[in-house]
Amino acid sequence: MCVASAVLLCLLLGGCKTPPLHRGLTQTQVTALKSAGFHETEQGFEFGSAGPILFDFDRYNLRPDIRRIVTRIGKTLRSAGINGVRVYGYSDEEGEASYDLELSRRRAEVVEIELVDVGLDGKQIAVVGKGKSDPVGDNRTVAGRAQNRRAAIVVSPR
Repeated sequence: MCVASAVLLCLLLGGCKTPPLHRGLTQTQVTALKSAGFHETEQGFEFGSAGPILFDFDRYNLRPDIRRIVTRIGKTLRSAGINGVRVYGYSDEEGEASYDLELSRRRAEVVEIELVDVGLDGKQIAVVGKGKSDPVGDNRTVAGRAQNRRAAIVVSPR
């Protein structure tokens, strides 16, 4: 009887554990990310895979409307207690590969600067220029190339 009671007690107490973290995030953080427009990918939670952090042709500055979006995302991350992110910059297929790689890195850097301005720790933000790789739009069309001139913010805790 004592053994059966002990086993039953262990099973009952085991069911009272705090729910497991989702990829190292709390449920509150996951909810905040999803509410802000992040979606789950193999790399983590991503914002901006097909917009809205878009750039004009051959530019890496944030337009005012895009700056407001990045500011909102930064504030959401900060209030959810998320500091560690990766920012990827991309380009379309126009131009030389080395130029596009540098342009994409600069696009990621301006997003990083905006995130730091709203309170994220710059030491915990990784910036990656991806150049022409990983297009989300058809580079044969104007609209597709516009979709590929983008940045993405990825949250993937260790």
